[in-house]
Amino acid sequence: MADSSNKLLQLGSIVILILFASGAESQTCKSYQFANNKLFQTCADLPFLNAFLHWTYNSSSNSVQLAYRSTRYASSKWVAWALNPEKTGMSGAQTLVAYQQADGILKAYTSPIDGYSTDMAEGKLSFPVSDLSAVAVGKEITIFATVGLPGGRTTLVQVWQEGPMSGGSPAQHESSPANLGSKGSINFLSGQAAPSGGGDSKINKRKVHGVLNMVSWGALMPLGMITARYLKVFRSADPAWFYLHAGCQTTAYILGVSGWATGLKLGTESKGIHHKTHGNMGITLFCLGTLQVFALLLRPNKEHKYRFFWNIYHHSVGYLVILLSTINIFQGLNILGVLKWKKAYTGVLIALVVVALFLEAFTWYIVVKNKKKAMITTAKMQQEMNGVNNGRPNA
Repeated sequence: MADSSNKLLQLGSIVILILFASGAESQTCKSYQFANNKLFQTCADLPFLNAFLHWTYNSSSNSVQLAYRSTRYASSKWVAWALNPEKTGMSGAQTLVAYQQADGILKAYTSPIDGYSTDMAEGKLSFPVSDLSAVAVGKEITIFATVGLPGGRTTLVQVWQEGPMSGGSPAQHESSPANLGSKGSINFLSGQAAPSGGGDSKINKRKVHGVLNMVSWGALMPLGMITARYLKVFRSADPAWFYLHAGCQTTAYILGVSGWATGLKLGTESKGIHHKTHGNMGITLFCLGTLQVFALLLRPNKEHKYRFFWNIYHHSVGYLVILLSTINIFQGLNILGVLKWKKAYTGVLIALVVVALFLEAFTWYIVVKNKKKAMITTAKMQQEMNGVNNGRPNA
């Protein structure tokens, strides 16, 4: 009987220890108090690695004052928290790293991650970081920083991680489910944090929206303008230039409307002044583009007295659309935060500008040459007429 009582007592003690440990492991961020009465407006319990994120969002500067806490720290470990503006995993992550150096001093620094094989080298991030520091007490370490959110975005992919130290430098982390699952989306405005893959759908929608608008408003529309402005100088290209111009602009409009429709859906899910400005400019472009399409249906004949005024309207609105669309695409790329896309689109624009400048010079050469030929022909005809008149006997 005594043995049974002892066993029950031991079992009860084990249960109490498990419950206590479970409670310690499942602490929530809301009950945590920082030293020096430091306060943050919002926090989130991250689903893996016993980690927590606290932050205060500043809408005027679109920045976040944050604290990342890990409760599994040891002097033989490094910890990291990152935002990934381009992808959904570690590759491309813009990282805040902290670990204890050999002299016992905590080091906190920034590290841009280019690939999956990384040594966490120190480097500058793609967005501003200030007030970076780290504090460790026992098994808990906290990284403090103020981060400027890239591209005016408030929802981004976050990644957090921990790993061993080797030779005084961070080494590769484990491939456990907890380590591999330590990523997800974070909305600094609403305070919502989704687990891994939670932000993929929205990011994919943004990418589709960006591709459609870059191809339509950003590439086909200027290409159609170049076709109309320069090919019509060549008589052999008439009326082929018009059909090429109309084909480019019509295709651009159809794709642009598709991109605009996806943008409307994204606009209902996004907040912030950058998103509103981008959305309002998109609506303006859609209206101007639609007016251009209807204007084609009302185009007067070349001999019509109103054709001159129609040309002024058509050209002015067309150039305005190209200017506004270029500005809006760059703003959208800043919101999307995909640096490679921004560089690619910049390259496309530079190529279009170079082609336009070459054709501008070449067509002016053709125009001046034709005018000289016309003047010479007119002068010869005038001389011939004068010769005939001079040889004609007076009546």
